[in-house]
Amino acid sequence: MSLSLHFMQQHERFQQQEIEAQARQHREFDKDFASWAEGEGVIKHQATTQLQVFELATALEEAGINNKAECYQKLRALDQLTNQAMWLVVHMTYAKHVFLDGRDLAPEDFKRDPQGHTGGSLNMVPAYAAYLAVNSITGIHRDWLMGQGHCVAAVDALQLLTGTALADRKKEYPLTDLGLSHFVQDFYNYRVRPDGKPLSPLGSHVNPNTAGAKIEGGYLGFAGLQYVHMPQAGERLVAFLSDGAFEEQRGSDWAARWWRAQDSGLVSPIMIANGRRIDQRTTVAQQGGSDWFIDHLKHQGFAPFVIDGQDPAAFVCAIYFMEQHLQHAGDAVENGEACYPVPLPYCIAETVKGYGFPGAGTNAAHGLPLGSNPRRDSDALSFFHAGAKALWQPQEHWQSAVQLLTQPKVPMLPVAVTINRQDPQWQSDAIAPMAAIDNYFVDLVEVNPELKVRVGNPDELRSNRMSQTLDLLKHRVTDPEEGVAESLDGKVITALNEEAIVSACLANQSGINIVVSYEAFATKMLGAIRQAIIFSRHQKEVGEPAPWLGLPIVSTSHVWENGKNEQSHQDPSLAESLMGEMADMSRVVFPADGNSAMACLKACYGDLGVVWNIVAPKSVMPQVFDARQAEALIHDGAVCVRGHCGADLQLVACGAYQLQQALKASDRLKEKGVAHSLIYLLEPGRFRAPRDGYEAEIMAPSSVMETLFPARVQQRVFMCHTRPEVVLGHARMLDLGPQRSIALGYVNQGGTLDADGLLFANRCTWADALAALAKLAGVEPTDWLSAEEWAAICGQGDPYDVIRHPYPPEVQA
Repeated sequence: MSLSLHFMQQHERFQQQEIEAQARQHREFDKDFASWAEGEGVIKHQATTQLQVFELATALEEAGINNKAECYQKLRALDQLTNQAMWLVVHMTYAKHVFLDGRDLAPEDFKRDPQGHTGGSLNMVPAYAAYLAVNSITGIHRDWLMGQGHCVAAVDALQLLTGTALADRKKEYPLTDLGLSHFVQDFYNYRVRPDGKPLSPLGSHVNPNTAGAKIEGGYLGFAGLQYVHMPQAGERLVAFLSDGAFEEQRGSDWAARWWRAQDSGLVSPIMIANGRRIDQRTTVAQQGGSDWFIDHLKHQGFAPFVIDGQDPAAFVCAIYFMEQHLQHAGDAVENGEACYPVPLPYCIAETVKGYGFPGAGTNAAHGLPLGSNPRRDSDALSFFHAGAKALWQPQEHWQSAVQLLTQPKVPMLPVAVTINRQDPQWQSDAIAPMAAIDNYFVDLVEVNPELKVRVGNPDELRSNRMSQTLDLLKHRVTDPEEGVAESLDGKVITALNEEAIVSACLANQSGINIVVSYEAFATKMLGAIRQAIIFSRHQKEVGEPAPWLGLPIVSTSHVWENGKNEQSHQDPSLAESLMGEMADMSRVVFPADGNSAMACLKACYGDLGVVWNIVAPKSVMPQVFDARQAEALIHDGAVCVRGHCGADLQLVACGAYQLQQALKASDRLKEKGVAHSLIYLLEPGRFRAPRDGYEAEIMAPSSVMETLFPARVQQRVFMCHTRPEVVLGHARMLDLGPQRSIALGYVNQGGTLDADGLLFANRCTWADALAALAKLAGVEPTDWLSAEEWAAICGQGDPYDVIRHPYPPEVQA
């Protein structure tokens, strides 16, 4: 442990009198230190923080970064900026007019309907202001991440005041009374543009209009799962977390298991511990507060310490010393003086929710701390004036502070991650689609050695046919087991927690990633995936498309091949949910064989800022498509497998097992001399009625519609991997209506069955498809089915007249 971080942890053990005495000596000896130590507005500096600042200034001077006087001057500027930003934040919630001279507002200067997450935003101001200050003091840029995205007012206010906001925002909201009044009026503006988008670029949560934003932070807890995987080696990241979010997602306390200096930058996690959720104390507070949490973190491999979360200088010290500690720890491992895992620094910033304004510490502080609207309530008006006066800084003071806290240049990053996507080794023999994905992924990793790799694995990667990937990349562990594919620097992030492992891949935005999961349990990833694709879509809409490679979420051991594990393991919900998202951001595909699976993976890595849900069997499947057909599937979204598309009757299969059943149905129709066509539908979302221009751009070409799904088709039966209504709804352009279309698929039937048993239970066999087509065509089912087959699917005969018996006769004997 570095001396500096050790010093911060030991302060709590010193006698308070000794701390006070040492701080007093520094104040008496150094007038610049004393000037800063006086504090400003609502910012007070405890003796403990004063000693931490003295050590910081000493360390910076010894390193030749700043002399002590410059450090203290910048920290005094930080106090002034923090107060002014808090002043602006409360105006964002309550006021519609802003006056930089700090005059009292009249009742009509307040909003009719004030809105905001005021308490948390006030708590975030000292933290984010300190982030800006430590960048300025050290001359080093850091990225930032905020898990409590609803506290965006703090970031937006500080970026505007400091000139670090995006150019369009600075132009829209000049730092004048009129400009800032416009700014606060646009906060929770609610108005809509003619195109249906929000009129205001300000959001209730972080959005791409906030400079440096990485996630929305609307789903609490995911920042805690992602921060350790985000920065590349040589980069720095400050992650702002919340005590309320800590209880939201399991896995944030595993971060120390994953950090490695060779592929992870310096991370500084900071929990804003204000002790309150919306209407009660957090679980951390109920368990025993910071003392309990420190013990918990120590057991998880962290080096936790507590700071005064009301003092921005304490945050500056924490960020600097955490980075120093982590750098020294990584160097010690490299020099053979230590081993992984290293104790990961973790800062707990204790504060009161809404500190610095009336109503702090109450349940009301979460949103509207005054409890009433100053526009209509004289008591609330008086409280607002008193609170604002305590925060207000003269304009020349905070503007001078901004000049002192100039920011280092942000490094120029590539516009997008680039990858060499060679052609797959196309297959001609039967192979498990998952094995084909495994082959191709390993090839991609080997020809792109510059890309940081993350494989998200809840469990059973080898069972899911990804053996080559596992043998090459190995589980990342802290104590490798002999004879097992484990390594200290493994690239496979394995944890029985779907949210944690998908977050590892979502965070690795400069590398190549893949997530492999049982289909049923992949549903748990939905919140994290949805947050990513929504944010990426917003980036596209503001003209700043996300730079990260497409992320394949591979759903395998899926509903049709997981009968042995009961209905808990038979769930296509993730694919169904993701088909409901915008089709240009959420690509849901159902490869039917090895070649189509590899084609999907190749296409995924050719996308940017997009998630591909690849629903692929791990069982060996016949090879249906050659290289040309597989690529046509990607290009067109569907392909003709058999027959002439001008025939009256059409079978449409979507899913590997469904295609095999459709082929059997087609065989029978061919045997009976019935003209028909069989289409394989890879991506239903490309045949929807597009909901906006971006979706329209990726819809299947009209020529594909005219060729594969011509208007002359009279009857169409769909055989779906998912619940049938889902495909009918999303592939709306293919639905001929209830009199001419029937969809078969998963209808929530199952149990301990094999694949054929599941198909039979869900009325999705080849015989069911023929019966449905006969019904639409007005043909007797027994024209195409034997009496025994018809009786079987009517529930009156032997199922094994239609499906294979799980135990052939010789085995039964």
